[in-house]
Amino acid sequence: MLKKLFQVFRPPKTPALPDPDAELALGALLVRVAQSDRDYQLEEISLIDRILARLYQHDAIGAAKVRAACEKLHAAAPETDTFGRLIRETTGLEERLAALDALWEVVLADSHEHPGEIRIVEDARKAMGLSRADSDTARARARGKLLSPDIGLADGQPPAENSAIKDASEATTPPANPDREPQP
Repeated sequence: MLKKLFQVFRPPKTPALPDPDAELALGALLVRVAQSDRDYQLEEISLIDRILARLYQHDAIGAAKVRAACEKLHAAAPETDTFGRLIRETTGLEERLAALDALWEVVLADSHEHPGEIRIVEDARKAMGLSRADSDTARARARGKLLSPDIGLADGQPPAENSAIKDASEATTPPANPDREPQP
């Protein structure tokens, strides 16, 4: 009887968290950056969902589910460098650079670079084995995405007006034929 009484006051067992892979590690880092200023905004949540969808080919619902798992993982998470090392050990250079870009996108999403956010990105950068120059380039790319008036640029798509210009120039310029001699 006493055992049942204690069980009533005990918190329910939480389900086990999944073992983090590179996707969950990056997602947890994105959540950690967004929450580090204690102001986890809807814009940041939406951005994290879009980043996860873009990098890992999820639909909107799938990305939101992954982010929710990442929020739980972040809450019970190991140190930032543990996530960074996991990303370094399981992905190539291009994926690590994309992860760094994504982290800077979240830092810059609210137009304020908080010291806590920058510290997390720097810890993750070091653990992922990336240089300071890589971080500066990633920050500039993220800033460019946010400053661009074209919404598609944030999703990695070319600007609409530039693609229209390109399409028009391709229509008027004959394709190059490498077998043909150049004409004077």
